[in-house]
Amino acid sequence: MPDLSKAFADLVAARRSLRAFLPEAVDEATMQRVFDTALRAPSNCNTQPWQTHVASGDAIETLRREMPRQFMEGKLSMDFPYDGVYHGVYKERQYGSAQALYDSVGITREDKAARHEQFMRNFTFFDAPHVAFLFLPEPFGLREAADLGMYAQTLMLAMTANGLGSCPQTALGFQADLVRETLGVDATNKLMFGISFGHPDPDAPVNACTTDRAALTDVVHFHG
Repeated sequence: MPDLSKAFADLVAARRSLRAFLPEAVDEATMQRVFDTALRAPSNCNTQPWQTHVASGDAIETLRREMPRQFMEGKLSMDFPYDGVYHGVYKERQYGSAQALYDSVGITREDKAARHEQFMRNFTFFDAPHVAFLFLPEPFGLREAADLGMYAQTLMLAMTANGLGSCPQTALGFQADLVRETLGVDATNKLMFGISFGHPDPDAPVNACTTDRAALTDVVHFHG
């Protein structure tokens, strides 16, 4: 058990949101192993309320071309509202995370053009060869979205364990209609977000970016 505990802690620590990928596609055996492992994620009453559609090849290239263009034209279609407003310590964490990212690629806070260019890389998937789009089938809501989150974390840990990198991106939920049309997904499946993934680029400065975590005593409270 001590060996297993350390191995798991190391795995969790190794998973980071990476933003530069090599063009090499993930081989089919690894792809199958990763997504099969993620199916062990927990869910309420084992309902497994998720559908995953993985874009590669021609499909991802279509999205890589169309998503930035349509975003700049203001063509947005979100299945879930993006209206979160952060205050206090949560705002501080958001600011610190963004600053760490920009610092890693040498972008100053005053350089709005460069910041915008970095943001737009979301819609070209940071050059990743694959994107997993995570959908919540109707009529599921907030509670099932929590299940989807547990599935996503399990999926990204499986990717890390198999030598892959990943980046969960809320921005990929901004154009749900385009994603559904491109991938042939039924309208009853609502897009939550996407995960770009593939082999990390080891030489990209942005992949050296790390973010802090709150102290245990700030977020975990033991009673009894």
